[in-house]
Order: sequence, then structure tokens, then C-alpha cells
Amino acid sequence: MPGLRHQALHALLLRDPVDKARAARELFETVQAQPEALMRAAYEAVHPTPEVLTALPGRPERPRLASAKEVPTRSPFTLEGRAALLHAICHIEFNAINLALDAVWRFEGMPGDFYRDWLQVASEEALHFTLLNEHLHSLGARYGDFDAHDGLWSMCERTAHDILARMALVPRTLEARGLDATPPIQAKLTKAGDLVAVGILDIILRDEIGHVAIGNRWFHHLCAARGLDPVTVYPELVRRHEAPRLKPPYNLAARKQAGFSDAEMRFLLGEMG
Repeated sequence: MPGLRHQALHALLLRDPVDKARAARELFETVQAQPEALMRAAYEAVHPTPEVLTALPGRPERPRLASAKEVPTRSPFTLEGRAALLHAICHIEFNAINLALDAVWRFEGMPGDFYRDWLQVASEEALHFTLLNEHLHSLGARYGDFDAHDGLWSMCERTAHDILARMALVPRTLEARGLDATPPIQAKLTKAGDLVAVGILDIILRDEIGHVAIGNRWFHHLCAARGLDPVTVYPELVRRHEAPRLKPPYNLAARKQAGFSDAEMRFLLGEMG
């Protein structure tokens, strides 16, 4: 039977979103039942062919991918606008499944808990995608009906050869933006009367705090192993990999729950160099 990291790569290659979500959740269930597999994962040789690498990530023909500037902002106060807004979040969750699976197969030699953490993230992102996609169906839409952008996966590719940069710039930068964005979106959806969507976003926000905390945990682990100061190395990684600059308002309470240190929070607020 293929090892965990080979199975993660196989799930990443799946093009059908429903199949991918199912595979991600089943893979985490495997880890729960067979924790000894985590110890073998660190030493598992995973060497995909160039053809496989060019096929990453597996995704459906739709949605059409466009630049973020080309994807219009829609009002949640019309049915189509609300569907478009939820579709954008659904697309983020689909990409988040891919990002977590990619971390599992790509980076070797990490402690077993690293692979468990990211398989848990993949499973929870799969749940988020499923809940949003099912709610889209109730609005007369489905995943793929609207254009979407590819910013999350682009950063995944830019950090493919540096696990420190991956931990710094995907979970604790791009995904942490969701901690800031979710409460204002929930306020709009509440005003629009879509309490089902608000409840789904409650689940997502709860879980995403944990996902960002996992990113923080492994970023700090890697910094300690390399003798680096997390606060000073972070802006260097932002510049090197051209990560987007974060802008307020910030969900400071959620970020604190997710493990950002006081020094990191001061940097975020522009209170230090």
C-alpha cells in the first residue's frame, strides 16, 4: 500500500472537487486509525515525474481562473451576488485542500506531527468546501459557475523549494487574512438574511484559527532549528517571495488565538521596524 505522502500526492492530483474532498477526509481517518504511518512518512521517498508535477494541482475545468483584478466584487444583497461571494470562499477552501496536501507530500524529513497536522488541515478544509458547495446548490449555483483567482496556489508554487517560506507565507500570511475578512463578511450575510452561510463561516473561522496556529507552530519550529529570529526573517521572506502586504483592519483576537507573538503583532500594526 502506498505511504501517506504518496496518498496525499494522489489526492492532490484528483480533478473532481468532491472526490478530492472525500479523499482528503479519508486520508486523515487513516492517520487516526494508523498513527504509526506518521513515523514512516518522514523517510518516504516521493519523486513525482515532471509530467505529474505539471499536472499539479488537480482541478476541474471550471472555474475559469483570472487575475484577482478581473474577478468582480459582488453585493451579497442579491441572490446572484451572494452566490458569487460564497463561490469565492468555496474556491479558497478548495485551494486550501490542495495547499495542505501539497505540504504533506512535498516536504520530507519532518516530525510525524507535521504530517498529521497538515492532513488534519486538509480534512477540515474538505469539510468547509463541502458545506459551502452544498449551500451554493441551495442558491441555484455550484462550484465552477463564477470566475476565480489563483493567488493561493501561486504562492504555493513560489515556496515549493523552501518549507520555511511556505509556513511563513501561506498559512500565517495568506490564510490568516481569512481571520480578518470573515467577521465583516458574516455581518453582510447576516444583514442579507443568509444565516446558514453565517453558521458555515462560524465553523470555518473556528477551524482556520487552528490552521494558522499550525502554520505558526511549524514556522517557529523551523526558525528555532535554523537559529533564525521569526520577527526579523518574516519580512525578508515577504520581500523575497513577493507576498502581498497585509492591511488592516485585523482580527487581533483571532490572530492572538492563532499564536502570533506580541512582537509579531507589533510588527503587523507597524509599531516596529
